[in-house]
Amino acid sequence: MKKLSFVAIFLVSSILGWAQKPANQSVKPDGDAVVIMETSMGEIVLKLYGETPIHRDNFLKLAQDRVYDGLLFHRVIKNFMIQAGDPKSREAKPGQPLGDGTLGYTLPAEFRPNLFHKRGALCAARQGDNVNPKKESSASQFYIVQGNRWDEKQLDMMSERMGKKFSPEQRKVYTTVGGTPHLDGDYTVFGEVIKGMEVIDKISQVKCDRMDRPVEDVRILKVTVKK
Repeated sequence: MKKLSFVAIFLVSSILGWAQKPANQSVKPDGDAVVIMETSMGEIVLKLYGETPIHRDNFLKLAQDRVYDGLLFHRVIKNFMIQAGDPKSREAKPGQPLGDGTLGYTLPAEFRPNLFHKRGALCAARQGDNVNPKKESSASQFYIVQGNRWDEKQLDMMSERMGKKFSPEQRKVYTTVGGTPHLDGDYTVFGEVIKGMEVIDKISQVKCDRMDRPVEDVRILKVTVKK
């Protein structure tokens, strides 16, 4: 992704201390969790993977602390993804550039070969490799993949050009369901949409300015943890 836009900042070990513990005591240390995201354009239900516990628990903590309530989807690109989580977006004026807001810490990457950028994937935004060689994630900024379907020839060309190998499972998903395969291995995938994909499609259709910010605000109203 060309920007996180993305935050630079240092890992805060004290915050990661709680990030490695379940924020919701009903969530098993190695289990999935579910959150409900109410937006101005409809409800999205997300599963957070137990396989990425640092990102899962961080997201749960931010949801419980109401950090996401009122934030905007500040970057929307049709057939690619919708992005939110910039703390500056809550009080942003119309046309104000967004994407560089931060909570002051980052999360270590949690790449898993079986977790990839399929349609509906929930992923962590981050700062670019030139200042972030460890590919650490933004604490709060995330994106949800809308994506495209790809044919085998396109995947072969991408694999050769970018040096990525796609598994049979990835190829099956990308040619039938769709996604953004060129982002695999560069951004942490830590969840997926389990209900409300039509809302992502609806948001992706809104008119945006030259900075990819929706002309009319699309807002997260509330994020709650499903018990």
